[in-house]
Amino acid sequence: MAEITSTQPKLNVPPVENITSSQHSADLFSASNDNIPTVDYSLLFSDNPVQRFLALENLRQACQEYGFFYLVNHTIPDEVLDSTLKGFSDFFDPKTIDERRVFGKSGPSDKIRWDLNSSAGENREYLKVIAHPQFHAPSNPSGIRKILEEYHKEMRNIVAGLGRSVSTTLGFEEDYIEKEFNLKSGFDVMAMNLYPPNSRSKGEVGIPEHTDPGFVVTLVQDVDGGLQILSHQGKWINVYIPHHAILIQLGDHLEVLTNGKYKSHIHRVIVNKNKVPRISVVTLHGPQLAKFISPGVEFVDEEHPQSYHGMTYKESLEANGGDEIDVQSSLDKIRFL
Repeated sequence: MAEITSTQPKLNVPPVENITSSQHSADLFSASNDNIPTVDYSLLFSDNPVQRFLALENLRQACQEYGFFYLVNHTIPDEVLDSTLKGFSDFFDPKTIDERRVFGKSGPSDKIRWDLNSSAGENREYLKVIAHPQFHAPSNPSGIRKILEEYHKEMRNIVAGLGRSVSTTLGFEEDYIEKEFNLKSGFDVMAMNLYPPNSRSKGEVGIPEHTDPGFVVTLVQDVDGGLQILSHQGKWINVYIPHHAILIQLGDHLEVLTNGKYKSHIHRVIVNKNKVPRISVVTLHGPQLAKFISPGVEFVDEEHPQSYHGMTYKESLEANGGDEIDVQSSLDKIRFL
C-alpha cells in the first residue's frame, strides 16, 4: 500500500483492531458528499471545436485537481454493463463457493485468483484475472467468460480514447500516452469484488486505504455505498456513481510519468455503508510489463525536479513482494524521499 504523498497529508488512524465501538464510522470512517467532476466522453471527440475544447479543459481540471471523475456518455452499451454485473452476481452465489476454491492462490504464475477475506482489516470476496495482453477467465457459470471478455474489450476502447485525450490535456500529440506506456500491449488485471463477502464481516473495512498502479483504473458497480476517496486536499469523499457511468481513477504510473502533475489518490471501501451486498468490477489498465516508466523529461526542470525513480512496470508490481496479479502499489518505493 502506497504512502500518502506530501500533497496528501498522512492520517493519524489507529490500527483497525484497536478501534473501539464508539470510534466507528461516525467519525473514523465519516466522509462528505462533495461533488465529483463529471466528464462527457462523447464531447472529447466532438466535431464542434468549442465543445471539444471545453470538454478537454474539464478533463484537464479533473485530472490535475482531483485525480478521479465520473465518465458519462461513453460507448459501452448499457446491456454490456448490466450483463457483467449480473454475471458476477451469479458467480458469487454462496451455494457454489466450493467450486471457486479451485482458483485459490497457487503461485506467482496465477492468471486467475480467488479469495475470501473476513477480518478486522479486509472484508470481501474477490476474483482477479489477467485480462491483457492475454485474456483469462473462469468457464463457469456458463457464459461468464464471454460476458467478461466483451466487457473488457469495450472498456479497453474507452481507455484508449482517454489515453488520447489525456495526452492532449498535457499538451502533446494524441499518441503520447500510448507511446510512453505501450498500452496496446499493456498489462490489465480485472478484480471482481463482493462486499460484504459470503461470510460474516468481522470489521467495517472492505479494503483498507491504498492507491493503484497503472495508467487509469476503471470501476463500475451494481449498488452505491462504501467506496470513499481521499481528495488531494485531505478530505474523504463518498462515491455515488451515476447509473451506467464509469468511475475513472488515475493510476500511480501516470503520476510517475507526469512527475506529479497528475496524481493518483488514496481510496478505501467501508462495508458498513452497504445495506445490501455490493458488486464492483475494477480494472487496472497498466503499461506493458517490460516498459520502463520514469518522469518524462518534459515534466522535469529546476522548479520541478525529478521526484520518482524509474523502473519497469513488472518491477514496480513486484517491488513489495507481490505477484503480478496482485497489482500492488509500490509508489512508496518509487517516490524519492
